[in-house]
Amino acid sequence: MNELEIIRHSRIPGMTVFFNTVDYRTPHFHAEWELIWLLDNPMTVSGGGGSFRAEKGSLLLFQPSEPHELHKIEENCTFLCLQVSPELLRLQNDLVVDAILLNPYLGEQAGTIRNMLLEIGEAYLNRESFNTLFCIGQVCLVFHRILGAVPIRAITREERISQEKRNKRLASLIRFVDENYMHKIRLSDFAESEGFSMSYLSHFIKSTLNQSFQEYVNSVRVNCACKLISGGEEKLTAVCMASGFSDYRYFSAAFKRQFGMTPEQYKLSLKKPENAVIHHSIHSLERFYSDEQSRDILEELRKDPNCCTITAGGK
Repeated sequence: MNELEIIRHSRIPGMTVFFNTVDYRTPHFHAEWELIWLLDNPMTVSGGGGSFRAEKGSLLLFQPSEPHELHKIEENCTFLCLQVSPELLRLQNDLVVDAILLNPYLGEQAGTIRNMLLEIGEAYLNRESFNTLFCIGQVCLVFHRILGAVPIRAITREERISQEKRNKRLASLIRFVDENYMHKIRLSDFAESEGFSMSYLSHFIKSTLNQSFQEYVNSVRVNCACKLISGGEEKLTAVCMASGFSDYRYFSAAFKRQFGMTPEQYKLSLKKPENAVIHHSIHSLERFYSDEQSRDILEELRKDPNCCTITAGGK
């Protein structure tokens, strides 16, 4: 997997706005600031060394190169996503925001920011003259409001270098699992290839991904199984073996732990999504929307008088 997430359909240099419906997105990081407005169902968010439940209306901020993971709880989750390059915001690279969930810090400003995101989305999809200027101006104002409300600290050059090394190590881990999950895979093999002790890497993986090495491997294998089943593979025993599991009972238990249902139940529950472009891999199950569909979603949000005044819970 390329650990740097690709920005899709950008039409304004340095920024992208899109709607996304997610079942899961395994640990990843990218070079952009990412602001998410969760529109419907709650989801589990992992990042910053912890994990929490984000409710409808949550505003979430992920910094450049900050590993994070998204996963539905019961129903898939739709959100409006704004990705912005640091160059556009012209923020110093030693800036660290000590928050992912923004609502507790923003208070009543959360509603204002949600309304500004609607305006940015509408202008972004409308190719009228000077909309680029409007979008860039509004994005800067959004981040001005956010950064004025959340806890911020500066890190040293040494801390920044250490962070870059951690992300490089994480990218190596993701690549190692991607290349070997369908076979017998051991942390000791990765430790030997990286030149670190088992105890160090166990701690590194737990602190970075909020899960053990084996739990991460199992999640990738289960996601592979999900993709194979969705792709029409009829024999679940074949899915089990192709995903890297050698024991069907263990496979079924791991699948149920991650998706809340057995592989058999998942197969029966599948529905063909309408009006969306599906991206399905071992790292994500996401649905992206066309401009026309995105405008329809924006229109529905405008009709909801509470869409910009939601009080969200969470950690």
